[in-house]
Amino acid sequence: MSSLTHFDKDGRAVMVDVSAKSDTARIAVASGFIAMSKATLNLVETKSAAKGDVIAIAEIAGIMGAKKTSDLIPLCHPLPLSNVTISINIDKEKQGLEVVSQAKITGKTGVEMEALTAATVTLLTLYDMLKASDKSMVISDVKLIKKTGGKSGDWLRSAAT
Repeated sequence: MSSLTHFDKDGRAVMVDVSAKSDTARIAVASGFIAMSKATLNLVETKSAAKGDVIAIAEIAGIMGAKKTSDLIPLCHPLPLSNVTISINIDKEKQGLEVVSQAKITGKTGVEMEALTAATVTLLTLYDMLKASDKSMVISDVKLIKKTGGKSGDWLRSAAT
């Protein structure tokens, strides 16, 4: 009925069977951005937000988010992640914070969803911790940057997309 991998021939939702696939090293990198007022960005930069060092807390939240991906995304395989990193960079020119997440595994399926979840949870945590200062913040541009490994090979987002 469907060429989509998460549906059987009768159109019922199924978890993809990856048992016959070989374990390979896999990495995925995702990113996103949160724009905010200059005053709020200054609170982040000076670590003077009412809730403390929001960057440190958001980094931990992003790692936790990656580990919970299969609890949040239906039919997503629970994965034994070998590493998750979060980088939050202040961008004064664009007036906000850029989040970059990376997830690694040696396994039978990719970690794109874990990297995307990590970036998104990091951004949501930043919003939550700073909303008392700036409710007009905007989360945007959450995207997969690259992925390596697996049957489909390597993929890198082009500058045009």
